[in-house]
Amino acid sequence: MSKGIMKFGVGVSLLASALSAAPQKSDLKIGFIALTDCAPIVIAYEKGFFKKHGLNVHVVKEGGGWPGIQQKVINGEYDFSHALAGMPIAATLGINGDANLQALLSLDFNGNGITFGNNIIEKMKEHGMDEKTRPLGSESLKKYIDAKHKEEGSNYQPLSFGMVHPVSTHNYELRYWMASSGIRPDEDATIKPFPPPTMPSNLIAGNIEGYCVGEPWNERVVMENKGSTLVTNYDIWNNNPEKVLQARADFIEKNPETTKAVMKAILEAQIWLDTSWENRKEAAKILSKPNYVKAPLRVLEKSMTGTFQYLKGQESEPNPQFNVFANYYAAYPFYSHGMWFITQMYRWGQLESAVNMKEVIEKVYRPDLFEEVAKEIGYTLPPSAWKKDGVDEFNMFMDKKVWDPNKAVEYIYSFEVTAPKVSKEELLKVNDWQVETKQPAYVCPYGPAGCADVKYVGKK
Repeated sequence: MSKGIMKFGVGVSLLASALSAAPQKSDLKIGFIALTDCAPIVIAYEKGFFKKHGLNVHVVKEGGGWPGIQQKVINGEYDFSHALAGMPIAATLGINGDANLQALLSLDFNGNGITFGNNIIEKMKEHGMDEKTRPLGSESLKKYIDAKHKEEGSNYQPLSFGMVHPVSTHNYELRYWMASSGIRPDEDATIKPFPPPTMPSNLIAGNIEGYCVGEPWNERVVMENKGSTLVTNYDIWNNNPEKVLQARADFIEKNPETTKAVMKAILEAQIWLDTSWENRKEAAKILSKPNYVKAPLRVLEKSMTGTFQYLKGQESEPNPQFNVFANYYAAYPFYSHGMWFITQMYRWGQLESAVNMKEVIEKVYRPDLFEEVAKEIGYTLPPSAWKKDGVDEFNMFMDKKVWDPNKAVEYIYSFEVTAPKVSKEELLKVNDWQVETKQPAYVCPYGPAGCADVKYVGKK
């Protein structure tokens, strides 16, 4: 970012802070899970952004996994929380709690990996896997499963895998990756939820063959030579939405200035995180503390500083977009991103009645409120809350499919492996709408961190 842009942004931010109304509630509790993508919340606290906006925030590491954090938001113990992008949608639909929760902003893009233990990796190699391929498909796992079916017959024992929550990005990413080669996740495998920090110990103990989780719980296994991360979610869907900041809808309505102040602080932290790789190194050091992620600094730096070690005993590979916090509109809560998660809930049989997907996502995601806040601090906005994905190199799916929200129903049934409990006809009846999509250009206005190429830095 040029000095002129930075001065302008800071000036706008200070002026907006001076003009903002006082928060209705200034003493707040915000919950987070021990993952590197809690960084915007932690940095907003550690670097004084919350305090700058008149807030006294207590950030709390949740020990009960994602179910624990969700319940504490619903019952009011947490005012805001770090959340999986699908969690507020599911709660509003009554399949993960039962409350109208809203996603105020996106905390990041990407950040997950699919890690396998050494034993199954050897089996996959026997069936033709080249572990250095990027992106790596699931064909070798499919061949191993087919051979296992043939050998075991009616006594087939499904492979066991872990993910963090039934409505998590991780569950959908693992299933997407498996199904791309014809694997049927609920027949050929069992996929169980575990709290993120417990994934490595469950893999090492042999309870699961592999898992999908956020950092640092992939690199922890890789650097101990107990397995390898063969795929990242960037490989599955370039620049996919990952976590969001959530709160109860009634809390937001009652405390609008508080909500905007929290959003400003976290958005400024996201910008800080993408301003430089030096900031990322400082963030990794902060996250390594026991009250945050509590992982070795050398492990945290693997993903946070623009590299990623996929394979045990091998060098890290350049991966500047493994974590994106502010660049390329990573903080913006796109309606189309949120709707993609609803399609996955249908695809995998989690929703049993037809709903108007547009109405649901407009009730949950809040780009309207985000745009108000973003303008006050000078954050670059995309041309629309609706866009297509899978149409260029910065939002590509591994199977080359296109996600167009105007064809949401057709998308669910377009896959070879899909298991909806609602008919296409039922869904089409209640989804008779059209939206205007606009494609944002790839931009990195905040700095080189999280940016595909430095030539984009500062361009809009």
